[in-house]
Amino acid sequence: MVKSSKKQVTKFVIDCNQPVADKVLDVASFEKYLHDRIKVGGKTNNLGDNVTITRDATKLTVTATDIAFSKRQLKYLSKRYLKKQQLRDYLRVVAKSKNSYELRYFSISAGDEEEEAE
Repeated sequence: MVKSSKKQVTKFVIDCNQPVADKVLDVASFEKYLHDRIKVGGKTNNLGDNVTITRDATKLTVTATDIAFSKRQLKYLSKRYLKKQQLRDYLRVVAKSKNSYELRYFSISAGDEEEEAE
């Protein structure tokens, strides 16, 4: 009996539209950071053919084939990158859908209204 080998493909998208439009974030350096830091089999720099990272103008797409890949790891690495670039105080990583994240600015207008009332 021959087993049908269906490849399990997991695809995650990180949308960096707002920070890139304001020229706060460089998508190329973010892609390189992810490429250097994503772990496969417990080791970094072990992407091989299993994980591919592609870049559009404002989006990064991480595609994992035949391996278990965690969306949570992408969020962790995104937050570490923002911290390294000293952008963590202004940007946050929000789940936009089941397989995508978005980098958004913190909404700080609510705090300003309270200060004016005093």
